[in-house]
Amino acid sequence: MLTPAELSAATARVHLREESSVNSALGSGRGGLLSSCGTVLGRVLVLLVVVGVGTSAGPQTSPPAQPAAVAAPALTAADVEAFFDGMIPLQLEQREIAGVVVVIVYQGRVLFAKGYGYADVARKIPVSPQTTLFRPGSISKLFTWTAVMQLVEQGRLDLDRDVNEYLDFAIPPAYPQPITLRHILTHTPGFEDVLKNLFATDPAKLLSLREYLVGQLPQRIYPPGVTVAYSNYATALAGYIVERVSGQPFAAYVAEHIFRPLGMEYATFEQPLPASLAAHMSQGYTVASRPARPFELIPAAPAGALSASGLDLARFMLAHLQQGQYGQARILRPETVRIMHARQWGPHDDVNGMAFGFYEESRNGLRIIGHGGDTVLFHSDLHLIPEAGLGFFFSQNSAGSGTGSLRAAIWRSFLDRYFPYRPAEAAPSPQAAEDVRAVTGFYISSRRNHTSFLRALAMLSGTRIAARGPDAIEVSGLEALTGRSKHWQWIAPMRFREADGQEVIAFRRDAQGRLEAAVSMIPVFVFQRVPWYQGGLLLQVLFGFAIGVFALTLLLWPLAAWLRRHYGRRLELSPQERRVRLLARIACSLVLLFVLGFVVLFESAESDLGIFNADLDPWLRALQLCGWLGALGLLAIFYDSYLCWTGRARGWVGRLSAVVLALAGVAWGWVLLATNLLSLNLRY
Repeated sequence: MLTPAELSAATARVHLREESSVNSALGSGRGGLLSSCGTVLGRVLVLLVVVGVGTSAGPQTSPPAQPAAVAAPALTAADVEAFFDGMIPLQLEQREIAGVVVVIVYQGRVLFAKGYGYADVARKIPVSPQTTLFRPGSISKLFTWTAVMQLVEQGRLDLDRDVNEYLDFAIPPAYPQPITLRHILTHTPGFEDVLKNLFATDPAKLLSLREYLVGQLPQRIYPPGVTVAYSNYATALAGYIVERVSGQPFAAYVAEHIFRPLGMEYATFEQPLPASLAAHMSQGYTVASRPARPFELIPAAPAGALSASGLDLARFMLAHLQQGQYGQARILRPETVRIMHARQWGPHDDVNGMAFGFYEESRNGLRIIGHGGDTVLFHSDLHLIPEAGLGFFFSQNSAGSGTGSLRAAIWRSFLDRYFPYRPAEAAPSPQAAEDVRAVTGFYISSRRNHTSFLRALAMLSGTRIAARGPDAIEVSGLEALTGRSKHWQWIAPMRFREADGQEVIAFRRDAQGRLEAAVSMIPVFVFQRVPWYQGGLLLQVLFGFAIGVFALTLLLWPLAAWLRRHYGRRLELSPQERRVRLLARIACSLVLLFVLGFVVLFESAESDLGIFNADLDPWLRALQLCGWLGALGLLAIFYDSYLCWTGRARGWVGRLSAVVLALAGVAWGWVLLATNLLSLNLRY
C-alpha cells in the first residue's frame, strides 16, 4: 500500500508523462541544403521568440466554465515535496538538465523551496534555493516595471507623457501619437523586434545601457497602443528612464529601492557579477553532459540581466502578493499594486492581455499573472495567483535535450493536482463552418523584425491555419505539450478552444481590416494574416525550388561538358551566348554562397546569440554583396533563357533546362522581395 508521499510522487510521474513535451514549432528535417536551412531558420526563430518571453502560461477560456467538483490534495509542504520529488529528478536525467530550483510561496510564507541537481556539474556543487544564483531572463522586467511604478508614485514619472521628455536622445516621430510608458508597460509601443547586441560574450566590449539604446534604436512599425509586439528594447528604454529620473545607475537603483528593502542579498543586475556573488552563480549549460558555458552578458540589462536565488525571488513574489509589503518593508503602495496587476490592454476581450509588466494567464479557472524568462542557457517562469495568495518560481540552468518544456509541464501538473478543473462543453452551431472558412490562411507574428534580413525568419516560418473538419482548425507551430498538432474546436463566434484543453484562440479585424489571431497563452504578440502569396508555405516551396535548381544547374554543368567531350559533340555558341551562359552559372554560385553563409551564421547563433554584434558587420556586408550580385545575375539567367530559345545551338533539353532555370530565378526574386534578405540595414 502506498503512503501519501509515495502516492503523490507516483501521481507526479503520471502528470509529467501526460504533459512531457513542448510546443515543437521547428520541424526536424535533415538532409540537403533546403532542409538544413529551413531547420536552422526555424530553430533560431523559436530561440528568438522564447528569449525574454517564456510563455508557458495557460489560456483564458471562453465562454467561462465552472470548476470541476474534484477533491484536491491539501497544498502542504510535505505533499508538494513528494510531488516534485517524484517528477523532477528523473526528468533532469532524461532531459540532460544540470539543475533546477523550485520555489512556492503561499498565504504569506514560503511553502516550498528546493534545488534539484547541480549548480556546477564538474565540482558537484548542488543547487541551493537560498544562495545559488540563476539567470531568470525576462523576469528581470518585473523589477524594471516595479521601479517605474515607484517613480510614478512619487510623481517623478507620468505614464502618459511622451518618453522623449525623459531622454537625452530622441525617438524619431513616425506616427501622430508619441510613445509613452503606458505603451511600454503593455508592450504596445510599436517597435520592430531587434536582436543585435542583445547578448555579449566579452566583458570588455559590453555596451553601456545608453550605448545600446542609441545604437540599436529600432524602427517603429505600428502606431503606439494599437498592436502588441513584445519588445526587449522598450523595456531597456524604461530602465534608462529610471536611471535618468532617479540619478542612479539602474542596477544601483534596484539594489537600493527593491533588493535591500526586501532583504534580497543574493540578487543583482550588475554585470559581470560582483566578487561577493560570483562564487554563488550557477553555471549555465546547453546540456549537463557538456562543459559549462561562459556567463551571459546582456547589454539591455533592465530587460533581462538579473541574477538571483530562488528564495530571493520568493521575497519579491510575496511583496507583490501582499500589496507591496514584505515584513516591515514596503516597496509599493497597495493601490499601485492593484493597478499593476489589473488588466490594462488586450488584443481581444476573450483572451489574456497585459497588466503593467505582468502578462495575464489563466488556467483551471484561475486568473494568473506572471512572466517567463529565457537566456540561451537558463529558462524560468514566475506565476502569481493573487486571489489564492500563491506564487510559483521555477528556473533551470540548462537548455536541455530532446523535445519538451519541463517548466510548462511542471506548472500545469502542479495546477491540475492542486486546482483541478474541467472546462464546459461548447454547443454546436451552424456558424462554426462559416468561421472556419473565414479564418483559414497564412499569418505572421506581430513580434518580428520588419526592415532587415531578419524579416526572413518571420516570413519563412509563418503560421498556417487550416480547416480540420466543419468546426475545427489546426494552427501550425502551436503543437500540444505531447508534440502532436493541436486541433481547436469552435466554441463561439470567431473563437476556438483547444480540443481536450483550455487554450483559446480568438480572431478580430484590425484598423486596416486585416484578420488578427490572438492566442490566450501568448498575449505578448498576435498573428497577423498575410496574403497567400506571402505565406510561409509558398515561400518555403519557392525557396526550395530555386536553391534546388541552382544547385542542380551547377552540378550538371561540368557533367554535361564531360559528356559532350566524351561523345565528340560541340556546343556551338556565339561569344555572347558563352558569356551570358557563364554569367548565369556565376549567379547560381553567388546565390548558393549567399544562402550557405546565412546557414553557417544561424547555426552559430543557435548556441551563441552574442555573435550578433558590430564584429559581425563585415561578414554581413560580404554576404550582402554576394546576395546583390546574385540578384543582378538573375538578369543573365533570364537573358540566357531568351538566347536559348531564339538560337539553334541547344536542343530541347537545353531549352527546357533554361526555362526551368529562369523560373527558379523568378522564384528566388520573389523570395528576396518578400523576406527582405537583401536589406542593407545593420540595425537588426
